[in-house]
Amino acid sequence: MKLSIYIEQSSPRLTYIFQTIFEEILGVSILYIYSKVDFEKITTSKISYAPTPVSNELWFPSSDFLFEKNINPIDIQVNSWEGLPVFFEYDFLKKEKSTLPFDPFSMAFYLISRYEEYISTRLDNHGRFPASESLAHQNGFLNRPLVDELAILIKNKLLERYPNMFFSSPKFQFTPTYDIDYAWSYLHKGLQRTLGGMARDFFKNQKLFLQRLNVLFGQEDPYFTFDYLDNLHQKHGLAPIYFFLVGEHGTYDKNISIKKKAFRQLIQRIDEQYKTGLHPSYQSNLSVTFLKKEKTNLEEVTQKRASKSRQHFLKLNLPNTYRNLIDNDIKADYTMGYAENPGFRASICSPFFFYDLDVEVETKLQIFPFTTMEASYQ
Repeated sequence: MKLSIYIEQSSPRLTYIFQTIFEEILGVSILYIYSKVDFEKITTSKISYAPTPVSNELWFPSSDFLFEKNINPIDIQVNSWEGLPVFFEYDFLKKEKSTLPFDPFSMAFYLISRYEEYISTRLDNHGRFPASESLAHQNGFLNRPLVDELAILIKNKLLERYPNMFFSSPKFQFTPTYDIDYAWSYLHKGLQRTLGGMARDFFKNQKLFLQRLNVLFGQEDPYFTFDYLDNLHQKHGLAPIYFFLVGEHGTYDKNISIKKKAFRQLIQRIDEQYKTGLHPSYQSNLSVTFLKKEKTNLEEVTQKRASKSRQHFLKLNLPNTYRNLIDNDIKADYTMGYAENPGFRASICSPFFFYDLDVEVETKLQIFPFTTMEASYQ
């Protein structure tokens, strides 16, 4: 059974956020109704999103935000309603009659579209949008998947009115993901890098110098932990994803060369057991030529299409980074999170599709947000 939604007009933002909340998070099919007469005849589950209610249905007053086509600074004031951080609140008269005293759909769209990242100019030294600049961090809800909470709130309001309405429950699972920035700490780096590292360690850190010597003479490399991880996955029934950095050597890109036989064999071994993806280099954010080459090189090793990615250094600049991924046939990205803070960057724990605000289009790139990485606690 579909949920009927009365709207006076449609817009790309509206259809995107309604599909995300109802169909993708709550598992409910929706049907848009544009006629008040037809809407009043419906006796099954229904809501309206319009300036005024049609009759006595669940009414969510529509705001202008979901019908705009420009990106402009917005003065967001976050308040609390029954313990929930809220904004896009209605005026007094609408509050009295509306299902909720705020617009949950505009809230959700603002958060998962990363609207604030399009207008912010305050970036860190790597050109990344920092958690400290986010609305969520500044208002104390970075640790909450607020979009999912809003979806559950809407679901509960519907169940109060329509107790027999069916929702499919999302199935959450823990998926460990690994960025292979350095497959080995000391091995397979070539003569020049090895000698340079030995000289540096000799003068600056004798402990590392001795460790490097021991590894070169047969001791296990401290970064080669793949067997250990295999045991953990098997013990706990985990299905990890490995992202391989295969870019050219640079200031921030220092993995083993993709030309090295040992590295190629490692990638093939991991790819046979688990899901793998591309870890686009730092340089690939500066030139898409690097991205194309790295994707081709990884696919040549695995003999599979590389459809997943996570950016090295979490360098995510909207919308350009995602556009480059789309242009190179990447279907899923796992970069949506912060390097310096644990939490929900897009205020959501469910996968969602990237909405390109510059052109007001929902894309086919699916975003898998993450909440924490080990470096956040260092």
